[in-house]
Amino acid sequence: MSVLNSTPGEIRVIKRTGDVAEFNAEKISVAIGKAFLAVEGGQSHDSSRIHDRISELTEMVLNTFKRRLPSGGTIHIEEIQDQVELALMRTGEQKVARAYVIYREKRASERSGKNENHHPTLQITSADGVLKPLDLAALRTQVEKASAGLEGIDVDAIIDETVKNLYNGVKESDISTTMMMATRTRIEHEPNYTYVTARLLRDDLVLVGLNFLGLASDTLENDALEAFLQTGVAHDLLDSELLNYDLKKLAAAIRPERSNQFTYLGLQTLFDRYFIHKDGVRFELPQLFFMRVAMGLAIQEKDREDRAIEFYNLLSSFDYMASTPTLFNAGTLRPQLSSCYLTTVPDDLYGIYSAIRDNALLSKWAGGLGNDWTPVRALNSYIKGTNGKSQGVVPFLKVVNDTAVAVNQGGKRKGAVCAYLETWHLDIEEFLELRKNTGDDRRRTHDMNTANWVPDLFMQRVLENGEWTLFSPSDAPDLHDLTGQAFAQRYAYYEELADKKEILHKKVRAQDLWRKMLSMLFETGHPWITFKDVCNLRSPQQHVGVVHSSNLCTEITLNTNQDEIAVCNLGSINLVRHIKDGALDEEKLQRTVKTAVRMLDNVIDINYYAVPQARNSNLKHRPVGMGIMGFQDALYELNIGYGSTEAVTFADRSMEVISYYAIHTSSDLAVERGPYESYKGSLWDQGILPIDSLDLVAQTRPEGMFDVDRSQTQDWDALRAKVQKDGMRNSNVMAIAPTATISNICGVSQSIEPTFQNLYVKSNLSGEFTVINPYLVRALKERGLWDVVMVNDLKHYEGSVQKIARIPEELKTIFATAFEIEPRWIVDAASRRQKWIDQAQSLNLYIAGANGKKLDITYKMAWLRGLKTTYYLRALGATSAEKSTINTGALNAVKVGAATVEAPQAQVAQDDAFAQAAPVPQACSIDNPDCEACQ
Repeated sequence: MSVLNSTPGEIRVIKRTGDVAEFNAEKISVAIGKAFLAVEGGQSHDSSRIHDRISELTEMVLNTFKRRLPSGGTIHIEEIQDQVELALMRTGEQKVARAYVIYREKRASERSGKNENHHPTLQITSADGVLKPLDLAALRTQVEKASAGLEGIDVDAIIDETVKNLYNGVKESDISTTMMMATRTRIEHEPNYTYVTARLLRDDLVLVGLNFLGLASDTLENDALEAFLQTGVAHDLLDSELLNYDLKKLAAAIRPERSNQFTYLGLQTLFDRYFIHKDGVRFELPQLFFMRVAMGLAIQEKDREDRAIEFYNLLSSFDYMASTPTLFNAGTLRPQLSSCYLTTVPDDLYGIYSAIRDNALLSKWAGGLGNDWTPVRALNSYIKGTNGKSQGVVPFLKVVNDTAVAVNQGGKRKGAVCAYLETWHLDIEEFLELRKNTGDDRRRTHDMNTANWVPDLFMQRVLENGEWTLFSPSDAPDLHDLTGQAFAQRYAYYEELADKKEILHKKVRAQDLWRKMLSMLFETGHPWITFKDVCNLRSPQQHVGVVHSSNLCTEITLNTNQDEIAVCNLGSINLVRHIKDGALDEEKLQRTVKTAVRMLDNVIDINYYAVPQARNSNLKHRPVGMGIMGFQDALYELNIGYGSTEAVTFADRSMEVISYYAIHTSSDLAVERGPYESYKGSLWDQGILPIDSLDLVAQTRPEGMFDVDRSQTQDWDALRAKVQKDGMRNSNVMAIAPTATISNICGVSQSIEPTFQNLYVKSNLSGEFTVINPYLVRALKERGLWDVVMVNDLKHYEGSVQKIARIPEELKTIFATAFEIEPRWIVDAASRRQKWIDQAQSLNLYIAGANGKKLDITYKMAWLRGLKTTYYLRALGATSAEKSTINTGALNAVKVGAATVEAPQAQVAQDDAFAQAAPVPQACSIDNPDCEACQ
């Protein structure tokens, strides 16, 4: 039933607690229905009449408020109940009215009686040091408020557990912590307890924040906006320009009830690391946080109040979330809002140390870094200036590693950098070993990431069992800037010189080097495998430069050179929030994309640039990276298993819609604000959209080495014509980042990841959090299968449902976890997305029973399917114990996040030989959720 046939939120309800909530007509119907049930019981044979009467009475009550509040407003819950009584009396339903009145009086009596219900023995110490009895009624009111609208919450049990853990004289401020302990321990049995815990935390932090701001404890967040901004400006934490907004208009738009959406992990994460604070006190309240970010992003808009409200609604609803640097710094004195920076390091000492200095400056303000080290000459290369020989790339990478550790981004998080090297570089073999725990530690980098930048020619040589030649870039400098067929021709020329022994080189079997790449990837988690040619051949900006590397998390593919440091601003659409009635809500998705791209474009002009090369590049090309998160949740809503044709199709169709409207929006912005400076000559200008650029790759590869689906459903011809006519505001529009932290904030699955486990404990800087799959619990409840035994079974099998006999097979398919899904499904879904994306994706690969053959097949398939990049390899060795999260004590087994990786001792055949497994390093998206360099 609609709310007065008006948009939600026009009429709002004041609860007895003083909270304000959106009007919900269904609650009126439920209340009237309960009154009829009390009189008629379950014996009535005229259910149709009762149903019609309930609808009639509900409509009467709604019409009353429609007349009273034609333009919207607020009403008290008691007023609503009064009107229900009147409607029942006026329609002759005296018996039902009497039942309703009796019920209201009973509830009022209970509330009144509890006001005097103090604990007989326990006393608490108030803030001013006075002992007073523990008010059980107040305790109950707080728990009931936190439990409102949630099923499966046992209020009495929470109160009993809280009281049991209190002691005489406990500080009043410690009671809320005790209540949260009582609720968070129940999350594994009922996921809704995460919302109860979050609401208790919210009440606590709001109280602290209001006290710091000098406001009364019952002040609504709406009324605290001005005081918050004034305090932030006074302490030099916020931009004084925020005070020049129409603050009354913005305050009226704030919706405090939206904080009820937070999970405990989400709100605790915001509280610990995002909220503005002074002297350790977080005085930024949850909805003020979203409004502050929205205001910071709208600060240069002409109609900035309306835009700020538009941005606020998108963020606070969790339909879309900006990246971590944007959330950290929007509206502050130093608005470094961008996520990623890509640099190319030149082959001279001054340039090398200038690049390291730039790393430090960019890292200081929360940027994640990707460095292209290919131009730097190899070990034993001739140095003309000193008539000596080079020490190669590795010693400089050690300095980069230590710089990342030293510059810890203002104490918010560790510095993070990834070094890229092309596969033909003479130092590549030593580069592969940088993350090993053995060998000369002076030539090891234990804290930084590394990635292979792999040309297509190398993959062809691997497939053909050919020979591969390694060169120093000082002898073959132009290979760095060449791609596709031009690269292959020039590479053949340098091989001829090598055969004549005219240049420094080394010849290896391509398959041997490929095997070592996979072996190191399995053993150390690095270097990642990324593909140079597809990144360049599909780049819209190939007319003005070359993509020399990706970024920290392998989703950004932008040009770099000595004069340009590429910059990208990230944000992610919450895909599950765009599923409606079992299908993708394209209309809502279009609205979300339109606002999101505008927000991202605004970042470019507002952003603080720590180095001039970054500013020059970003203003010239204006790239942004809009991605997605909650993909796995969307599949749950659709009752689709990740490892299925249906999931691959959904990945394709959903990304197509996002791509279509993202490109459309950027073109609309070009009409409003002008196209980006280097638009002329780009693929956009030539009428080549991301889906069209697949042809450019196919033309350069041998037959059978490029297998990508080309199906499409949108009107791309019309969009192609529009882009050529109107231009583009942004050189690049899409990139799928890991969303490590912002997905926690929104309470959804990370990025495009499959579920790691259905029940586990997540540990990060904010503490330990029980995480249980609410979709699984809901499905089991619907089938009457959710009970204590099921919880224990999930614990026993580490969150897997596959060996629990009473779970139906269709649920085992839907709720299969990451290592229970064949890697080909992950690659195929990524391939379908990649055809629509002008940049790349942070794609983790999960391989159970990993051995050389499986890794070989999976990564070759990633290349054949047209993926631009891959990210971390999550591998369970072929001899892994069944209980992957239990310490088995098995030889060579090491704990990796929530997975055990073991050496494949039983598989030592020549083609599958891998070294003993060493600890896989921590990663943004799974093992290290405190890394927020991308998101």
